[in-house]
Amino acid sequence: MYFKSGILQAFLLGGVTFASRVPDISERTIDSSARAWASAAEKANRFISQLSLTEKAQMVTGNSSAGYCIGNSVSPVAAIPRLGFTGLCTQDGPTALNRADLISIFPSGVTAAASWDEELIYARANALASEFRDKGVQILLGPSAGAIGRHTLGGRNWEGFSPDPYLTGRSMDATVRGIQDAGVQAVSKHFIGNEQETQRSSTISEDGSVTEAVSANIDDRTLHELYLWPFADAVKAGTAALMCSYNRVNQTYSCENDHLLNTILKGELGFKGYVMSDFFAVHSGVKAATGGLDMNMPGSIDAATIADGTSFFGGNLTSAVNNGSLPIARLDDMIRRVMTPYFALKQDQDFPTQDPSTFAVLARFYAAQIPITEVPARDVRRNHADVIRRLGAAGTVLLKNINSTLPLGSPKTIGVFGNDAADLSAGLSNALKDDPAGTALGTLDVGGGSGSGTHTTIISPLDAIKARAQKIGARVSYILDNTVLAANDLHSIYPTPEVCLVFLKTYASEGYDRTSFEADWNSTLVVENVAARCPNTVVITHSAGINTMPWASNPNVKAILAAHLPGEQTGNSIVDVLWGDVNPSGKLPYTIPVNETDCNIPIVNLTSNAGPNEWQANYTEGQFIDYRAFDAKNVTPLYEFGFGLSYTTFDLGKSISTKNLFKNPSAAPDPHTAIAIGGHPDLWVDMIKASIQVSNSGKVAGATVVQLYMSPPAAVPVGAPVRSLRGFRKVYLKPGQKRNVDFLLKRRDLSFWDVASQQWILPQGDITLQIGLSSRDLRAKTTIRVL
Repeated sequence: MYFKSGILQAFLLGGVTFASRVPDISERTIDSSARAWASAAEKANRFISQLSLTEKAQMVTGNSSAGYCIGNSVSPVAAIPRLGFTGLCTQDGPTALNRADLISIFPSGVTAAASWDEELIYARANALASEFRDKGVQILLGPSAGAIGRHTLGGRNWEGFSPDPYLTGRSMDATVRGIQDAGVQAVSKHFIGNEQETQRSSTISEDGSVTEAVSANIDDRTLHELYLWPFADAVKAGTAALMCSYNRVNQTYSCENDHLLNTILKGELGFKGYVMSDFFAVHSGVKAATGGLDMNMPGSIDAATIADGTSFFGGNLTSAVNNGSLPIARLDDMIRRVMTPYFALKQDQDFPTQDPSTFAVLARFYAAQIPITEVPARDVRRNHADVIRRLGAAGTVLLKNINSTLPLGSPKTIGVFGNDAADLSAGLSNALKDDPAGTALGTLDVGGGSGSGTHTTIISPLDAIKARAQKIGARVSYILDNTVLAANDLHSIYPTPEVCLVFLKTYASEGYDRTSFEADWNSTLVVENVAARCPNTVVITHSAGINTMPWASNPNVKAILAAHLPGEQTGNSIVDVLWGDVNPSGKLPYTIPVNETDCNIPIVNLTSNAGPNEWQANYTEGQFIDYRAFDAKNVTPLYEFGFGLSYTTFDLGKSISTKNLFKNPSAAPDPHTAIAIGGHPDLWVDMIKASIQVSNSGKVAGATVVQLYMSPPAAVPVGAPVRSLRGFRKVYLKPGQKRNVDFLLKRRDLSFWDVASQQWILPQGDITLQIGLSSRDLRAKTTIRVL
């Protein structure tokens, strides 16, 4: 969502068409784990029975003109006082409670994924959601599994987790559970194929002609095995809602795509919650409603119609029911889907009121020319700085460490270089910056757009380094201007510091895609010039995306840390790692290439003269993105997926023990078993247990991530990856300690999607399992058969 006046426009397109019947949640088989959901659905039915037709239409239509909710002008579902319903408040985003005061900025999704720590990912989500609840917000617009990261330069990759569907799926599961255990609804987004920001929405030219949004043209198998996979995990975890995306998928807009929303999401995956549109992503009324859309946000057609409330839903749905083009049963089902999570999460019971200070925050942000009454903000941060700091350190990946340069001991002189080391110099937040490189001076702890937030506090790297230097009696000198550094003007630094810390940053934001693989602000010159002066240089990157590192082989660059976007405790978390208070345990959730030409999926970017339907993104690469593409082409990366060093060393056993947990399975799931939440229940049955021993062979305590990869047998149709991640365990060990690590492989993990039968099928033949400490550091191997 990118809610800024004048940026987005939506348009009336085409007439009404009838879609296939929407699966009604009341008809779904409820398994024992969803009894609370069934009880909530009954409450929703009683609520629906008391609504007038006008109120029913209101319940599925955002109402921005009714007043501002917390943050980003995100529209509420208006209250119905006579029924004791106080309305629903939605809010961005995945990393912070957007446009509100006295809140926390949490580590980004890519940082969370780099930790490979499901407990910390859960803790992040739970703490973030508690801030939403304490501000009176029922609905958190996150987490994000789209963009998954098809494009290395995608502007919103940082909001999500990883280009690997398994790692993203596990992260979605932990995040949805963390959010909803705090009593807040999770909205998993953006469904689906929202892989580039460029032309993600339709646009209109000065002559009034419309250019349609880019169409993500994805074959059925790739859709299921890659892009849909993490959404299935979110549905299985019980996500209250999914947000449909701006783009088209196979020529049809996502928010009116009957096949995606009805056949796959609500049918195949058994999704019982509601589908919310991304903001101004709706292009029709009845067509969208019958196509599977349950809630139109923010209600109005575009930014220009917020004031008068003109909507594809609202009164148009009332008319559609009256003229018979929309069955009342479908409208009731839309409301049931919206209200069931509300009751299931007990949001009707003592939910906090909305913080009244937020309207002033919004007015300041948008420079509203209206009288503003400032109200003290409600401080919701609690002790969240602790989890932010811990996850920021856990998501930091040690890429290079020559001669054990790190951890630092007690150097007497320390040099700090680069504009990323400094305090933020301007602005309420990193959101909605016009400069593609963000703020010139100031550390980067979060990306831009609706997923960002307003800093209450931030601990910069320079401040944290100064604080540590004071404790050890060290002298800190610094140059923060990258222009000066790029010009090789380092004369003010004397003598040469014992260690030089270079901080680089790469900004990315909703609304546009990155244009360069290298870090921003003359980063290569900055590193080369500092390293030429300082033979003990350490480079730290804060990046919203994958970078090439042409300076990585420089012999004076002794260590490299990829710190991603660690949130407001950025300085403290990096100091914890630099000085060894925390032993780095992060692993790359993506692949770092040697050259940008190794990443060969370009963002579709046509000229302004392109025809109205020419924006076509053909996913001809299939599943071969990130490490899967490198493996298929046998290209050596600079640093592979799953890679990360430690201040200690770990060993793995030479053999993998396996146990078959399910005897004589059929090739396909049982056709007589009803679909449950998350899809066919058979897909979630444990079939194989694989075990290996891991030991800490070093001298300090630390953690590693043991990773299991699966290679399919030859019988699997062409198009399968060489290997796919199918399990990981983060293990903390003291020096000399050993532990057995177990992996449970489910039917889905071992299956492939068969397009002809529209089923997940177990393959015949030998399935290869490999376990290691990265996708290319595989130390043990075995084969199994399930059929």
